[in-house]
Amino acid sequence: MKKLFFFLFLISLFSKSFAQFDTINLEKIVITSNRVPMVYSESARVVAIISRNEIQNAPIQNLNDLLKFALNVDIRQRGGEGMQADVSIRGGNFEQTLILINGIKMNDPQTGHHNLNLPIDVENISRIEILEGPAARVFGANAFCGAINIITESENKNSVRCTLSAGDFGLLNTSLSTTLHTKNTEHLISTSYKRCDGYIENTDFKNFSIFYQNKISFTKNTNISLQTGWLDKKFGANSFYSPKYPNQFEQTRTFLASVNAKTGNIIPVSVNFYCRKHFDRFELFRENPPSWYKNHNFHQTDIFGTDMNAYYRSFLGKTALGFELRNEEILSNVLGEKMNETVEVPFEKGIFFTKNKKREILGFFAEHSITFHKFSLSAGLMQAHNSDFGWKTYWGTDFAYQISRNFKVFASINQALRIPTFTELYYFSKTELANPNLKPEEAKMYETGVKFQSQYFYSHLAVFQRDSKNSIDWVKTDNFDTLWESANLTEISTQGIELQTIFYPKKFLQNSFPVEFVQINYSFLQAEKESGQFISRYVMDFLKHKFSFNVNALIYKGLGASLCLSYQKREGTYSAFDKEKKVSLGEKSYPDVTLIDGRIFWREKYFEIFAESSNLLNESYFDIGNIEMPKMWFRGGVKVFFNWEK
Repeated sequence: MKKLFFFLFLISLFSKSFAQFDTINLEKIVITSNRVPMVYSESARVVAIISRNEIQNAPIQNLNDLLKFALNVDIRQRGGEGMQADVSIRGGNFEQTLILINGIKMNDPQTGHHNLNLPIDVENISRIEILEGPAARVFGANAFCGAINIITESENKNSVRCTLSAGDFGLLNTSLSTTLHTKNTEHLISTSYKRCDGYIENTDFKNFSIFYQNKISFTKNTNISLQTGWLDKKFGANSFYSPKYPNQFEQTRTFLASVNAKTGNIIPVSVNFYCRKHFDRFELFRENPPSWYKNHNFHQTDIFGTDMNAYYRSFLGKTALGFELRNEEILSNVLGEKMNETVEVPFEKGIFFTKNKKREILGFFAEHSITFHKFSLSAGLMQAHNSDFGWKTYWGTDFAYQISRNFKVFASINQALRIPTFTELYYFSKTELANPNLKPEEAKMYETGVKFQSQYFYSHLAVFQRDSKNSIDWVKTDNFDTLWESANLTEISTQGIELQTIFYPKKFLQNSFPVEFVQINYSFLQAEKESGQFISRYVMDFLKHKFSFNVNALIYKGLGASLCLSYQKREGTYSAFDKEKKVSLGEKSYPDVTLIDGRIFWREKYFEIFAESSNLLNESYFDIGNIEMPKMWFRGGVKVFFNWEK
């Protein structure tokens, strides 16, 4: 069945198409890489856009698999179908990328391993904006190497959408969503459930989420938006955090809520209030624990925040001012400082938190943008105070010059800062030793490049260098018996070059060609450290070469197909471990990985039938050492959708 599907899929790429297919108009997309809103074509930064059209046709059923083919994005998964993954941009690590939902920060102060625990079904994502490079002056601390903003705007119509799919290893995926519009109100509500028996022992999972979004418009320039969601994930964590103990288990629960108010014509003002609660239960032994193992790890992180942004247009350009206030707290039986009074763990009986830690962040920012003929310039700074680390200032400036109608050159200098997570500060175990005296890591990035954009073609070439100091990593010496220790490294210099090309043949040939778009990405990275000899757990493990090729085609009427190919060559090593003999095998280099995912579908007015498969080459590989990833995984299903006028 799988071989037949693959054969039909390859044939489909060369078949003739007669169907219509809408493509995204990048020039009209409003992006959030600056404090002052601007359309995509005006940006002097590299901002990748993944449109709703690409998302719906991609051979994926989760956010992680969608991002792994994006330019200069590194997705390191533990397990399949998006149960746990780390995301980084331009050679950073998973702690250095800021994740947002509709502009609201989602990063977890316990650990970046939880940053993608989001109650969002991929079916409801309108688009994804990936800002490459430091964005501290825009988003504050933790946008160290870039930011990923997930947009869930409801479609401009009433609709009901239902998806049911199944696949290998007992996979079942269901989702139901609806968008409703009244005269002044928009609603989006979505729920999903996913389960699997696991592709190898102890990789089973159950995942439930619900998400609600609302927008009330009072006038053209005044509206209030609300979003809230809940996610409950349970999964077997085979070797996730230590190959010595493969029978691990984890359950995470995430709650988020935010309110945004916008008003003003001459001086537009936007205010956000938000909160995020995350619960984590980690079991080193899912069953039959040894006598020395006494307790599971329980953590609860609470985030509350508000921010305000206002800007003003004048003959001198656009000026933005604002502030942010954020409170982060962890309750735990492992992380933090000893509490005077214990607190009972939610969802558990007779178990108590014994440690906690709080910190507050206050920030003020200013930014100014000006356009004069073919020149554009944007500059800004943020002054921020952290209750643990005091005041810090970071600034940045972006410059662009329009050489011709289609060509633009750009350059930028931006600073970044990231504060340590509670895990980096307080985690102690038989294999890890944290450092409560860690300093924030800082960086400055220099970038230049050229963009070409037309109705049928987009391309950019960028060259950059990021100089980091006090970089935070878990390191150890060559001695296998030593502990992993969190430490500030002296300096790390990262250089990179990236190229992206997107071509729309169907637009160019006026629908006489079956291929809607072809996208080719390539990135190269290298890094140099100026510190003693050590084994790096995260910082020096990056994708030296990444090549991806994405193509989307229509075959006949409603029949279409997509193909995603990725080649990755990872720098760094991992501590190999023989799980049967339970002995270390020393440091080994990561093998090169080539992955191909494919999808074929038939789409009519009210339904879609699809079949897809990941890892069509049946590669044996891993993103993180010793954690086996799924081989070929087939899925198929149906989508039913109804739309009607508002």
